[in-house]
Amino acid sequence: MSIVQNLETVRARIRSACAAAGRTPELVRLLAVSKTFPAEDVRAAHAAGQTAFGENYIQEGVDKIAALRDLPLQWHCIGPIQSNKTRLVAEHFDWVHSVDRSKIAQRLSDQRPDDMAPLQVCLQVNTDGGETKSGVRPDEVLVLAREVMALPRLVLRGLMTIPDPVEGFEAQVALHQRATALFEQVRTELNPPQWDTLSMGMTADLEAAIAAGSTMVRVGTAIFGGRTYAH
Repeated sequence: MSIVQNLETVRARIRSACAAAGRTPELVRLLAVSKTFPAEDVRAAHAAGQTAFGENYIQEGVDKIAALRDLPLQWHCIGPIQSNKTRLVAEHFDWVHSVDRSKIAQRLSDQRPDDMAPLQVCLQVNTDGGETKSGVRPDEVLVLAREVMALPRLVLRGLMTIPDPVEGFEAQVALHQRATALFEQVRTELNPPQWDTLSMGMTADLEAAIAAGSTMVRVGTAIFGGRTYAH
């Protein structure tokens, strides 16, 4: 299968999942996760109408952004961010999904160039409590959201989750609904001006995520194929 065919298959899955959930397909964006795949694959996906791409590895993403400057693409950093990589993210990406502590948010705001639009930010939440996982604890989301809303070069857009896989559609939906409940709590208590993004669901569970309210699914394998990791 080609990237073009794979993209259409994924889009059909999104449409079908939205129909099953009684939701409008236009309200669910597809983020193509291009980590470990070459710039040529991103170019092929763009030719098939895909404009938003997610990268986990910051330096690899920066290299790809540079190689594809001729295309009108939107770049999302979806991987963990160490303090020594915040400047690269601030200077090159359009979105960041993986902000999970105030120190990183502060550095991203301080290092965002004045001639670029503010960085669009999602808070990564550890909804299922895995000890070794990135993400702010659910009971700390409101505090971090307030801090990010106060930073001048960031715009708080929503939440992102990467829960551990669970078996069964209903169990997947229930897990994603934890993030949806937090999303609504932030809207109710803080009402951020552009609070519109719930980044959850990947190749294996995008249907369940959409049923639970996801507005952005992050799909890599189903578009680009299996990965061989050099990292």
